[in-house]
Amino acid sequence: MHIQITGARENNLKDVSLRVPKHAITVFTGVSGSGKSSLVFDTIAAEAQRQLGETFSTFIRNLLPGQGQPDVDAIENISAAIVIDQKPLRGSSRSTVGTATEIYSLLRLLFSRAGKPYVGYSNAFSFNDPAGMCPECDGLGEAVRLDLDKFLDRSRSLNDGALLHPQFAVNGWYWKTYAASGLFDLDKPLADYSEQEWQVLLHGTDAKVALAWQGGEINSAYEGLVEKFTRLFIKKDAGEMSERNRAVFQRFVTTATCELCDGGRLTRAALECEVGGYTIVQLAAMEATDLAVALEELSGDSVAPVLDSLRDRVRRLIGIGLGYLSLDRPTGTLSGGEAQRVKMVRHLNSSLTDMIYVLDEPSVGLHPRDVQRLNDLLFQLRDKGNTVLVVEHDPDVIAVADHVVDMGPHAGARGGEVVFEGSVAELCTAPTLTGTHMRQQLPLKTDPRTRTGTITVEDFSSHNISGLTVDVPTGVLTVVTGVAGSGKSTLVNDGFLAVCPDAITIDQTAVATSIRSTPATYTGMMDEIRKLFARTNKVSASLFSFNSAGACPNCQGLGVVYTDLAFLEGLKSTCEECQGRRFTPEVLGNTVRGASIADVLAMTTAEALEFFTEAKIVRVLRALDDVGLDYLTLGQPLSTLSGGECQRIKLATRSHREGATYVMDEPTTGLHMSDVAHLLGVLDRLVDAGGTVVVIEHNLDVIARADWVIDLGPEAGAHGGRVVFEGVPGELLEATGSHTADAMRRSVGGAT
Repeated sequence: MHIQITGARENNLKDVSLRVPKHAITVFTGVSGSGKSSLVFDTIAAEAQRQLGETFSTFIRNLLPGQGQPDVDAIENISAAIVIDQKPLRGSSRSTVGTATEIYSLLRLLFSRAGKPYVGYSNAFSFNDPAGMCPECDGLGEAVRLDLDKFLDRSRSLNDGALLHPQFAVNGWYWKTYAASGLFDLDKPLADYSEQEWQVLLHGTDAKVALAWQGGEINSAYEGLVEKFTRLFIKKDAGEMSERNRAVFQRFVTTATCELCDGGRLTRAALECEVGGYTIVQLAAMEATDLAVALEELSGDSVAPVLDSLRDRVRRLIGIGLGYLSLDRPTGTLSGGEAQRVKMVRHLNSSLTDMIYVLDEPSVGLHPRDVQRLNDLLFQLRDKGNTVLVVEHDPDVIAVADHVVDMGPHAGARGGEVVFEGSVAELCTAPTLTGTHMRQQLPLKTDPRTRTGTITVEDFSSHNISGLTVDVPTGVLTVVTGVAGSGKSTLVNDGFLAVCPDAITIDQTAVATSIRSTPATYTGMMDEIRKLFARTNKVSASLFSFNSAGACPNCQGLGVVYTDLAFLEGLKSTCEECQGRRFTPEVLGNTVRGASIADVLAMTTAEALEFFTEAKIVRVLRALDDVGLDYLTLGQPLSTLSGGECQRIKLATRSHREGATYVMDEPTTGLHMSDVAHLLGVLDRLVDAGGTVVVIEHNLDVIARADWVIDLGPEAGAHGGRVVFEGVPGELLEATGSHTADAMRRSVGGAT
């Protein structure tokens, strides 16, 4: 049986029709921007979720995430879809790896049944439940307190601004509470306060304060500074604060481990309860590999089923390459790839069958050693009777597919077509970009550059790295590699950047994804374009901003109109007033060399390079072209860009300084094999211009083209954090005790 897609036209898809086998692993590949995600996520998965949503009542549908109908003629034989993407795991500081995988729930059940002394039901071991959370820190494990040294200037009086928080400024509402209380000499420096005055100022007294209010007077209870600040800010949910207010808040507080629970988050009774000599906090703090060993030591007929489930889930966490994580690790600290693999572990425990599982580049962040573990999990999902659709670039993942769909032939408007369908063996002989790179032999750099100097990270200790000293060469391309969790990011981001703080960092944090943010605005090019239109037409530059005076009043410069259909799915349609051009007719009447501002925003990078002659604009356009983004239009919303495109647009905007030091965190994320070759050309140009490039990377093509390799390991977490190899790529083939060396030998066809 097959999923039949007929006439898919979402985004850049060109009337695509194809049959996808059910109960099989199908890998969708192709260059970045070729239409893979448009076909898999925006068409197949979107339609599956939309049709499932339509089975609910109108009231329930209004409570569910909205799914618009994709632009496709028909999709037949579709099942319910589960999307396992790389978006961060949602949750507050209370969400951990243990709670996200539900392994901690099983631990709670174990301790409620077998723990000594007996405490109570499983919620007595939950830091998210009043029955189990520490009463001092409310289950957070740390206490946030007002830092009086930062909040007060004791050399000043209240009239002179002794209260340094901006919301307690002189003549402000909070300041008036103290100024109008009659309890203090407003011109007396705080340093001269008596002990009693200090206590009243900080902790309050039983008094009322008369305050002027709307022409009258109100009596307000007097409240000490510590109590008022705690009530107004510390007890407030951080999610309710704006980013600016949160930043101000952080300036005036200190965070320390809770003294009552010592960071354990639980009540004293729960902290003292043990199973087999371990407390629940001790087990949750172990890396998964160590936790698996500890669980094997535990026994008991009454809890045998619970122990079996615990061991199975922990083994799966290790099997997906996350053995270095502990259950108490906050989910907010996980990378996109780690978050995706945690979700996979959760879904593997499901008994559902005949589902469609959709995965977005699950190999991201994985060392080649761990890709086989990932493939084993894909097999498990398939063998349970499910259909597995994977968007992927990694040749090792493509190699295990039952069926391959290659999109292309290129990106953007030059893509959107199925250029190959068939088996992996057939793909390797196909004339497509993917087929060509699948059969290429990996070349090792034989003439590495000579370093111009050395930057030393000396006696560095952080996380799983202890007392490490390593030399990073300058004037060359250095790749820092190793299995996930071995300490690569810690060494580079915490160690190297501390020694070299002026380095330009290009990491995996998201670019602005507002629907109003475009390549032109993100790169700063839009300002120069607006100035050019303003000079040429002798009008204000604000007219040429779709966020300002010149925006179409009907769509507020979006080019589309969103219609609320109450309980039904909202409708997005092209603005009838401006026909999607975003600006008023008056603004569109102003031109430069015959083109309006809307015409310019519709140009691709390549077209804009031919149109503009202005040096500042051309410099940015060339940078975009250099990283392979010549097909992007200047006005395309950044929210529609793939992960690979976002990474490269960041590289383009930050690579204008000759001779600079660059630090990049897995820049091949989201890149097709042919795009990696393009990226390597960019890195080579940065080095050849006198720069130093340090890259955290697993990709073997990048490692092979490096001038110097630093390999960390040998394993992850506590079993890593050491340099297992330093040298040029050719020497890596002879290295022992290195998983990277093993992978490189396999890649070049040598001995394993």
